[in-house]
Amino acid sequence: MSDQRILVIIPTYDEAENLPRIVPRVLEQDERIDVLVVDDASPDGTGRLADEMAQADARVNVLRRPGKEGLGRAYLAGFRYALEHGYDVVFEMDADFSHSPDALPTLISKLDGADVVIGSRYVDGRVTVANWPMSRLLISYFGSRYARIITGMPVRDGTGGFNGWKREVLEKVDLD
Repeated sequence: MSDQRILVIIPTYDEAENLPRIVPRVLEQDERIDVLVVDDASPDGTGRLADEMAQADARVNVLRRPGKEGLGRAYLAGFRYALEHGYDVVFEMDADFSHSPDALPTLISKLDGADVVIGSRYVDGRVTVANWPMSRLLISYFGSRYARIITGMPVRDGTGGFNGWKREVLEKVDLD
């Protein structure tokens, strides 16, 4: 995987405070990583800030959308961008540090033996999120637990959005 191009999609809405901190942390994890900020017309100026970051660093790209279209559509737009621009590996992660950029090298290495990797906030029975209020932790934890019980899903973090795919997998998905 040493010559593969990697894109990390970071959807944003009102993330002006977090964006200048998370993007450099993501980029420092691996020189092959580029970032795509997908901004949904954040009223706090996140899109403008992302544009400034892109002008200063060729590894930062921005996709600005005219309004709030939601997280799922932001990821789909990012996947299309990745395929159109020749990326071999694509990750999604939140801008709010609920996913640690430090985990990217491990997740990237796991793609050597897999088509998809799933990051989690719950590892070895521990919660790995330090900056969440207790209410958000409880909703995430019990929501995932409920989903596991009801669906039989073996995944512990059903609300996770820190995942990576090889290009070949995304090419098989109807992104429309």
